[in-house]
Amino acid sequence: MLLALGAVLRADERPKRDMLTRSARPEDLEMPLSGFADYITPIDRFFVRTHVTVPTVDLASWRLKVEGEVTAPLTLTMRDVRGLPSVELVAVLECAGNGRRFYDPPVPGVQWSNGAVGNGRWRGVRLADVLRTAGIKDSAREVLFDGVDVPIGTMPDFVRSIPIKKALEADTLLAYDMNGEPLPVKHGFPLRVVVPGWAGDAWTKWVTSIRVLDREHDGFWMTRAYRHPGKPVAPGTSIPPEQMQSVTSLRVKSVITGPTDGEFLRAGTRTVIRGTAWSGDAGPVETVDVSVDGGRRWSAATLRRDQRTRFGWRQWEFNWTPSQDAYYTLLARARDAAGNIQPVDQEWNPSGYAWNVVPRVRVNVVRELPGDRAPAGVPPAASVSDIAQPASFRSSCGVCHEDDLIRQQRLTRADWNREIDKMIGWGARLTADDRPALLEYLSGSFGPGPR
Repeated sequence: MLLALGAVLRADERPKRDMLTRSARPEDLEMPLSGFADYITPIDRFFVRTHVTVPTVDLASWRLKVEGEVTAPLTLTMRDVRGLPSVELVAVLECAGNGRRFYDPPVPGVQWSNGAVGNGRWRGVRLADVLRTAGIKDSAREVLFDGVDVPIGTMPDFVRSIPIKKALEADTLLAYDMNGEPLPVKHGFPLRVVVPGWAGDAWTKWVTSIRVLDREHDGFWMTRAYRHPGKPVAPGTSIPPEQMQSVTSLRVKSVITGPTDGEFLRAGTRTVIRGTAWSGDAGPVETVDVSVDGGRRWSAATLRRDQRTRFGWRQWEFNWTPSQDAYYTLLARARDAAGNIQPVDQEWNPSGYAWNVVPRVRVNVVRELPGDRAPAGVPPAASVSDIAQPASFRSSCGVCHEDDLIRQQRLTRADWNREIDKMIGWGARLTADDRPALLEYLSGSFGPGPR
């Protein structure tokens, strides 16, 4: 019976469709703007963020251990997990770095635009039920998650924790199904954490270990990564990790999905401005306002009434008939249940997290549409300088990822110098003699200039 259950759960994954490859190894795939047309994001268009090689999981030998500050440690099979009361909810999963490519000055990391996000239907068991079954102690402060994934090279193991308060919320799940199907391997098969309202770094995949702690976890991925200042800082400022705080809740946000930036529209013809909006712990999106004149005047968009959930996104529309030919700047501004509104300008932070600035789309309204023009929004082709690539580029950078992750960066020489320091801290092997040539190559070939 167990083998039969495993055969059902390990159904073949469908290939991803029309995705933007931000990194081939480890795999980082972004949903295109057209993906926002779906209320529930299909699995084959759901973004993928990985720090490591996707692991292979043998369900027959897989076990979930629950230990630490509990009175009755547990070891559960998938049958045990699925035997607990199940819960289903709709929730947005968004990478903390979604929108990073829009920061100015640029910041290092995967250069996501808008599509490192998806709205999923998740089914599983309440984490609180599992913890209470194990007899959680009063001394519990955090819950630490580890998975079957293996770090690359000398990279620290990806282990993350959440506060006990968030762990015990009724909507925090251990999910085994996604959109009515068993979790695909790329999305955490056979079990992942679902922390609705929080950024994706808290949604640990391939979970095999839950440890209840009586203190804050002091591991690398909590004290050195996924941290932000928590206040406005001057662009370009370098801040020590210990002076920052962990990324947690998502911020209220919207995107304009149509028309697209640079599109030509016909004067006197009705246009439907469309988009999608979501929020975090502060509550669902309540309103979206649209401006067609660069923010001088705002009008309410129509939100889908059947999509009002606590943690899912809402699609919206606004009908507009431009009366004269002109160049228009379209804006959208979402507000959540707590009254938080998208900012007009973004507070810069050194890791490029939590981008939620008011989106801007510029359109040309004309009497006659041009018959032939370049596709809107296509970036210029990348170019690389003729600086010779040093051998240390492969031995230091190529161990953990491909060139594609580096080619998308737009960093100054000082930023590249700091990025080399960071990668050495993550385990990259680089001698002092090799460093100058590597810095020269990176700063000269992948700087902030036009490409």
